[in-house]
Amino acid sequence: MSGEILPGQGFSTYEEQDKVLVGMSGGVDSSVVVRILQEQGFQVFGAVIRFSPEHEPAVQAAQATAQSLGVPLHVIDAQADFEANVVEPFCRSYCKGITPNPCIFCNPLVKFRLLAEKADQLGIRFLATGHYARVELCQDGVCRIAPPLSAARDQTYMLYRLPREILDRLILPLGEFEKEDVRQIARDLELSCADAPDSMEICFIPDGDYVGYIRARGGQPKEGHFISPEGADLGPHQGVWHYTIGQRKGLGLALGQPVFVREIKENGDIQLAWAGQEYFTGLTLEEMTTPDGAPLAPGEYTVKIRSAAKPVPCLYEGDGKVSFPQPVRAPAPGQSAVFYKDGYVMGGGVISEIF
Repeated sequence: MSGEILPGQGFSTYEEQDKVLVGMSGGVDSSVVVRILQEQGFQVFGAVIRFSPEHEPAVQAAQATAQSLGVPLHVIDAQADFEANVVEPFCRSYCKGITPNPCIFCNPLVKFRLLAEKADQLGIRFLATGHYARVELCQDGVCRIAPPLSAARDQTYMLYRLPREILDRLILPLGEFEKEDVRQIARDLELSCADAPDSMEICFIPDGDYVGYIRARGGQPKEGHFISPEGADLGPHQGVWHYTIGQRKGLGLALGQPVFVREIKENGDIQLAWAGQEYFTGLTLEEMTTPDGAPLAPGEYTVKIRSAAKPVPCLYEGDGKVSFPQPVRAPAPGQSAVFYKDGYVMGGGVISEIF
């Protein structure tokens, strides 16, 4: 850690930054954030969000951690908001063969909005979470997300839709740490979460069975046929919710050589491609957003087309149009394209078309 950990404005006195509300989950990252900010001189308050019945263990874990660390904890019930803004859109998308990323929309629409509302009710200016990213004040006066010290834990992609009113008050202490350092702090504090495994699945579907979850809610996928790379009808598939762009395994086809999903068509048919044909030279984006709310300026950027992807060069042409000097593999409608320049998140949008 280098110096004081501050929000975007860069306040330098504790008198101006004495209270902060930390979004807690009971996990190691948010728990260690509490202790880091306490040692920085902040008066720390905690809040845990009950997003769904599946989150009750997280609420209980946060309550135990808050008691251990000596911070008051507020429980926010967000089940109705989460259902309307995250779960329902997720299920509708999967039934259409679109691959959504629910965390990206939960962050601005539910999680950070409710944390900010609770902070306002308590008279607290600043917010903090356990995300691995930084918030920095740029020369143009705009606070932007920047990558963390730990490249392996980079969560900037997930935060790109946060608006300026959140970024202006957000502190992300773990941007200055490696994960193992965070775990060691938790061990030193004798926290039970110190060596707990990281959650890798969608939080409201802990077993990872998306199809089973959506089916239990009455969802029905579009049906259609597999179409061979040459255009032949190969017969019906199992429903579009079983497939995504670039998928090779689990197709149940034997064509003599590897075959991939290239496109999930509007009518439910699945266009297949031979190896090498699942690459694309451009995208169309919708729901564009930037940290300051201004349109993203046309020009050259690097862009990530999924959370774990490496940024690649692109040209943003304006009006949601993106082209690549080198074709990229399997960008999927419903995922986001996030633009970076000079080490900062400049904006992004949701992939609607690939070509």
